Amino acid sequence: MTGRVTARAWCRVDLAGGTLDIWPLGLLHPGARTINLAVNLPVTAEVAPRARGYRVAQGGEVVDAAEPAGFAHHPGAALAGAVAEALELPPFEARLASASPRGGGLGASSALVVALIAAVEELFGRPRSAPERLAALGRDLEARMMGLPTGVQDHWAALLGGLLEISYQPGGERVRRLEADAEELGACLVLAFTGQSHFSAAQNWQVVRRRLDGEAEVASLLQGIAGAASELAEALEAGDLAACGRLMELEWSCRRRLADGVSTPRIEELLAAARAAGSWGGKACGAGGGGSIAILCPPERRGAVEQSLTA
Repeated sequence: MTGRVTARAWCRVDLAGGTLDIWPLGLLHPGARTINLAVNLPVTAEVAPRARGYRVAQGGEVVDAAEPAGFAHHPGAALAGAVAEALELPPFEARLASASPRGGGLGASSALVVALIAAVEELFGRPRSAPERLAALGRDLEARMMGLPTGVQDHWAALLGGLLEISYQPGGERVRRLEADAEELGACLVLAFTGQSHFSAAQNWQVVRRRLDGEAEVASLLQGIAGAASELAEALEAGDLAACGRLMELEWSCRRRLADGVSTPRIEELLAAARAAGSWGGKACGAGGGGSIAILCPPERRGAVEQSLTA
């Protein structure tokens, strides 16, 4: 056991195909995939052993508990408690930090789970989990904590970084790194926080319930999202970023109709402002309902797009 360990992981922007990563939605739409991109918004988990009791510090709040279950009703510490309980960890302290705003829709909580599990495995000399195991464990712990189904795309972005295609097959997801120019993509990508936090699990549950109830409209919209994601992967590898922007816009036109509250007036106002400033297209990140938006635009229009969003 070492004295102190720090692990870092990354938030993500989902370009297309989000929500399909929630089991079993992707399986119900053969060929479904999610395309996401890890972005330079890190989360960190710093852990150290303690003689007794557990401590979690995040965002200026410090919570102590004699046992991991004592964190269950503390939002800033509940995930750390879930990890400690599931892995039967001895006492430790964890300092957690995220560069994403709370409720930003960028997968920060999932990235923190990935970083924390990696850190405590190193700290206590546990075998390092394979990526498939760690992604599944993180998903299941979040689902247990929230009492709602959750997906896996955030965990894969945090684990592997880069630009990923996650497809959903019987027996588990398959992950492929897309061959695209990340610098060129980054020069065209604008990420903005709406100022409105969101709770993705509640939005996602509406979609899962309606799809499993057999609602034809939701099935059709999810199929449209799956189709846009498939085309976007091809456009990325072909270097056609203008087409990628239009496909993000198409994906959003389906996503915003999945459930009440996915779209908000602020999201639509910002996307319209970016469009008027010359963007190719954009969408809300994650489940919508607030959080962040991602926009693709020509590099020469980036300044104008940023100014329109700031205004």
